[in-house]
Amino acid sequence: MNHEELFLKILSSNQVSSNSDDLENYGKDWTKHFKANASLVVFPKSTEEVKKIVDLCKEHSIEIIPSGGRTGLSAGATATNKEVIVSLEKMNKIKTLNPVDQTVRCEAGAILEDIQKHVEEKGYYYPVDFAARGSCQIGGTVATNAGGIKVIRYGLTRNWIAGLTVVTGNGEVLKINNGLVKNATGYDLRHLFIGSEGTLGIVTEVELKLTNLPSDLQVLTLATDQLDNIMKVYTAFRDKVTLTAFESYTDVCLKYVEAAGRVQSPISEKAPYYVLIEFESTHGQLDLAMSVFETCLENEWVIDGVISQSDQQFKDLWALREDITEATSVKQPYKNDISVNISKVPEFLNNLDEIVKKKYDFEVAWFGHIGDGNLHVNILKPDELSSDDFMKKCKQVDQEMFQMIKDLGGSVSAEHGVGLVKKDFLSYTRSPDEIAYMKQVKSIFDPKGILNPGKLL
Repeated sequence: MNHEELFLKILSSNQVSSNSDDLENYGKDWTKHFKANASLVVFPKSTEEVKKIVDLCKEHSIEIIPSGGRTGLSAGATATNKEVIVSLEKMNKIKTLNPVDQTVRCEAGAILEDIQKHVEEKGYYYPVDFAARGSCQIGGTVATNAGGIKVIRYGLTRNWIAGLTVVTGNGEVLKINNGLVKNATGYDLRHLFIGSEGTLGIVTEVELKLTNLPSDLQVLTLATDQLDNIMKVYTAFRDKVTLTAFESYTDVCLKYVEAAGRVQSPISEKAPYYVLIEFESTHGQLDLAMSVFETCLENEWVIDGVISQSDQQFKDLWALREDITEATSVKQPYKNDISVNISKVPEFLNNLDEIVKKKYDFEVAWFGHIGDGNLHVNILKPDELSSDDFMKKCKQVDQEMFQMIKDLGGSVSAEHGVGLVKKDFLSYTRSPDEIAYMKQVKSIFDPKGILNPGKLL
């Protein structure tokens, strides 16, 4: 009996697909360098159906790839060896908002932006946010412990998970923490599944913490001609203003965004580096921000700047930062997502310049969440290089860059996860003992190794 016949015994016909377009679409994430090779896609509609799927796969030793919105960049949701894709997209209900507990329960396939809009209509705020908000699913953000653009104020996904429902690789359904604020009863298993990339269990339901809506957000975009000035500007603003975001990008990024034609920078003074600062303008924060801006000008840390004057300009200034990934996609970028301690960002970027530009002569579009030490490094493919030759050179860059990150005590993956892309470099961030314990944890929750095989470990 083939896989399709097996799954049709537990699911309806519209929940099972072997269509070649579906296999291609659901068999990969946004990573461009791995070919999809799935055998089947199944679409459960409940936790109970997910359990049936896992039990069937465990019985027949069928390997599973959990699939969310597939917006990841580490090939963590890519099927490469005829695995069965378990798509959570039909489990997309936003269930219960509890105004007393300030939580919302939703199924794992709910789209992040839909959740944000739903709770905002009720006067609440879910602050974990990133450019892929319109297509990423909440279960995927849990599986990768997604960070995004507001970490400096609100932290990572991990900080906002009040409870989880998970189906383990062994077929058990775990309902973890039940939304409790305090629960001192031993190991908190939430934190094993958060960031586990679907290797321990399939998240089917999430209870999210909420907070109050921010008031009168403003964006200030500054231009600076020295890399080291970015950290001076960051320290000056951080010490005086309550920031919700502190982002940076380069003139290379801006060039591609403006060429795409959707938005143009209002800053007349061109510079090699730009900083985007978001803050609430209430309670005297706007006056404080303007005072710090004047200090930055006087010290020649910045050469120009603009503050949002309308909702549209607020969106446009953010678009200059958030449109970078799409705008640079025409150059088939080789992407890296790394982190170092905030104080070490200038040293990392100066070292990166030595490696990538001077040694390999690549054009690099880097941008990132400077306020939490997370940088996205995009090496842009020269037109004259074949994809294969480009990849070979980028792999050489990886070896040097990751060794440099290891020396700086940083991480080879800040928020995109390990997946297939970073698996060979896990030891640059994790010790042998840590990796050994991680493997033991995997064997407990997934003893037959059917969940997302070959990823992370």
